[in-house]
Amino acid sequence: MGYHFQAFISRFLQVLLVLLLLSLEQQVSAEQIYNVSTLLRGRKQVSGCNLFQGKWVLDPSYPFYDSSNCPFVEPEFDCQKYGRPDKQYLKYAWKPDSCDLPRFDGNQFLKRWSGKKIMLVGDSLSQNMWESLLCMIYASVPNAKYSWKKDLPSSVTFQDYGVTILVYRTTFLVDLVKEDVGRVLNLGSIQGGNAWRGMDMLIFNTWHWWTHTGKSQPWDYIRDGANLYKDMDRLTAFNKGLNTWANWVELNVDPTKTKVFFQGISPTHYLGREWNDPKKTCSGQAEPLSGSTYPAGAPPATAVVNNVISKIKKPVYLLDITTLSQLRKDAHPSAYSGEHSGNDCSHWCLPGLPDTWNQLLYAAL
Repeated sequence: MGYHFQAFISRFLQVLLVLLLLSLEQQVSAEQIYNVSTLLRGRKQVSGCNLFQGKWVLDPSYPFYDSSNCPFVEPEFDCQKYGRPDKQYLKYAWKPDSCDLPRFDGNQFLKRWSGKKIMLVGDSLSQNMWESLLCMIYASVPNAKYSWKKDLPSSVTFQDYGVTILVYRTTFLVDLVKEDVGRVLNLGSIQGGNAWRGMDMLIFNTWHWWTHTGKSQPWDYIRDGANLYKDMDRLTAFNKGLNTWANWVELNVDPTKTKVFFQGISPTHYLGREWNDPKKTCSGQAEPLSGSTYPAGAPPATAVVNNVISKIKKPVYLLDITTLSQLRKDAHPSAYSGEHSGNDCSHWCLPGLPDTWNQLLYAAL
């Protein structure tokens, strides 16, 4: 909000200077004053617009691409290929309440970021967003030459523009290491950050794996400083780990060279009681929730994210995707997730919701 306000004040002073110069030469007309005030009002409205408050509307111009024409979509996200029978979920556009969301233009995106490196850092939700961004760009420039490296980190370079878009898979941002006692989640260590340096844009994400228990939990102990714990309150652990990430940003990011985003908390839809339908999950859901609020409210992890980001002195832009994604109970792969069995209510179909995340990223830029 501070940056928007500074931009508005800067523009206001520029306009006052123009008026002053005009007044030195001639009397300023009422029409000129009206035009200037309209410009300022428009600037204020745009800078003050909450991109993340709004509703979903049907739009026949969607989706941005066809998954069968995009080489970057993995089977776990390719719902149409793996038999999803309905298609209306592909036709929803996000409409902010107080402004219009600009249409994503992959060609302009590549031109603006010519010669730059963009990295998404996080778990499979970062992978979801990365593949979406690649497909949206590819649909805009289908004849552009690209190279694809599938090691860690995976990267795609659009060679005509020199733009490289990478994804670095790390479930916690902080380090998961092997010690004598077993697998240890170290809340104070972030050695993986060495691979994130030198990027022109970083988009971070973590949360889903912090909640895993039992056989799906990838660690045996949590380390907090000198202390080892068999378990810890997960929000407390998440807060400690995210503060370690925040310290990494403070120490390693030069804001004149690197833009930093946090992807926000992506919700799941396993519990129908959250939207007042207790016998349901995401399976079989064919349309979003109406309106702009989610009955269950925000997940507790969002408060942790907001608190940590508010204390970072370096500029970090929160892509506040939580509520708008909560409304999309219809957008998950459920049973149509490639060779994966079961009901996937945590990832998202492509084309689909992550395309909107990238449209919001585009607007924020």
